[in-house]
Amino acid sequence: MAFVCYFYAQFNLYILRNTAKHQGLRNQLVAQLQSKGITDAAVLAAIAKVPRHLFLNSSFEDYAYQDTAFPIGADQTISQPYTVAFQTQLLDIVKDHKVLEIGTGSGYQTAVLCELGAKVYSVERQHELFKQTKTLLPKLGVQPKLLSFGDGYKGLPNHAPFDSIIVTAGAPSIPQALMAQLKIGGKLVIPVGETQQIMTLLIRKNETQFEKHECGDFKFVPLLENKN
Repeated sequence: MAFVCYFYAQFNLYILRNTAKHQGLRNQLVAQLQSKGITDAAVLAAIAKVPRHLFLNSSFEDYAYQDTAFPIGADQTISQPYTVAFQTQLLDIVKDHKVLEIGTGSGYQTAVLCELGAKVYSVERQHELFKQTKTLLPKLGVQPKLLSFGDGYKGLPNHAPFDSIIVTAGAPSIPQALMAQLKIGGKLVIPVGETQQIMTLLIRKNETQFEKHECGDFKFVPLLENKN
């Protein structure tokens, strides 16, 4: 009985903090993303549904639907909505796609991918964020296949291959381990560079060949490694 009461308390908290006002702000955000070139209707619908303000400290709630990055702790940030939408659009997610996410962070990108029907396997290096997100996502009804604490450079070889891989932090180069975990025909989206990154899309053509596309300049926190 105590568990049932706790569940409904959490559910009611979610309802109370996800109001018509928030929906209106999300609709405005979607219109802004469309004006910036986001065209994928499914991605826009996911952005319109996922309550970004619940992934931020409550002090940022009034600003949650601005197209801005915010700190989330552990010297990390939640990406601006345009970046989330841009990366997601590049992946061409369809229902039941098996997606590896490197950098769970706040869990917002995870939630967008799940809303699109993806089976999400996510890796987070910062233990503080890993614990927070593992607690938060079930409260919001978001159910990734796996949340893992570990080194994103290594990916999740035991769960490979993946239809898509998305990296949400800047890497100086594309990790070979991630390329190896992408299935033939799959897409890897990663920001590459030291202080400024170029959003890079790799499409695996066969066992040894990848097609590379550069998709503009972005700014990310660095992708950290060497976590066992």
